[in-house]
Amino acid sequence: MTTQEPDFDKGLIPVVLQDVRNKQVLMLGYMNETAYQKTLTEGIVTFYSRSKERLWTKGETSGHTQIVKHIHLDCDQDTLLIEVLPNGPTCHTGSQSCFNTSVPFNVQQLEQTVAASAQADKSNSYTQYLLKEGLEKITKKFGEEAFEVVIGAMKGDVEEVTNETADVMYHLFVLLHALNIKFEDVEKVLAKRHQTANNFKGERSDIDHW
Repeated sequence: MTTQEPDFDKGLIPVVLQDVRNKQVLMLGYMNETAYQKTLTEGIVTFYSRSKERLWTKGETSGHTQIVKHIHLDCDQDTLLIEVLPNGPTCHTGSQSCFNTSVPFNVQQLEQTVAASAQADKSNSYTQYLLKEGLEKITKKFGEEAFEVVIGAMKGDVEEVTNETADVMYHLFVLLHALNIKFEDVEKVLAKRHQTANNFKGERSDIDHW
């Protein structure tokens, strides 16, 4: 959350909502100070509706609320960027984004796909098969796929390495799911190591992981 307060002396301030998972821009709305404080208190985005002339909690009718994860204030203190976890489509048309943008596939989607497959009612789900077999089976498959990457690399077969890497990543996310490890926890470790590497000034350190 931001440590500074928006400058509402200028009137309503624009607020951009962004999906915290994939950084897709979802919509633009406006807040007054009351809407802002309600958003902070409840952890769900509330706007000031200029057409209705009242506070308006996004999703109050559809149920597609926007759960607040991070709030960023711009340099002039008169615009907010709020990273949210959307509870369904953001746009009233049913689109995920009011700007009708699409998001390239990313690893976060792979995590979501594995989680959804684990809970789906499918008798032929490979993900469910692996999870039911347990960690021994999952780790064995992960090791096999990793070795296939090594074999492809030794042959210089770019296509094989590419395909086998995709298999490795899938099995890795099944493994993470089985251990109840969120990818965001892995990202936090990577971010910390990245910051450490950027701060490295020329001497080796026990905390320099790169």
